[in-house]
Amino acid sequence: MSITISPEQAAERYGINKGTLANLRNQKKGPPYLKIGRKVLYKTSDFENWLFSNPVKTVESVEVGK
Repeated sequence: MSITISPEQAAERYGINKGTLANLRNQKKGPPYLKIGRKVLYKTSDFENWLFSNPVKTVESVEVGK
């Protein structure tokens, strides 16, 4: 069974503003979520997959010459 978190818990745990999460949901972007009545929940595995799926490449993270 997967653990779920609310937008408030996600904001606190991962440092993403809950307003940003609301905007992403409104734009049909961001992590997959469940909506039960008025309550929004994220599966932690889905949220983390989304969060870590597009890291920003830095000079130090790219091998020189490739």
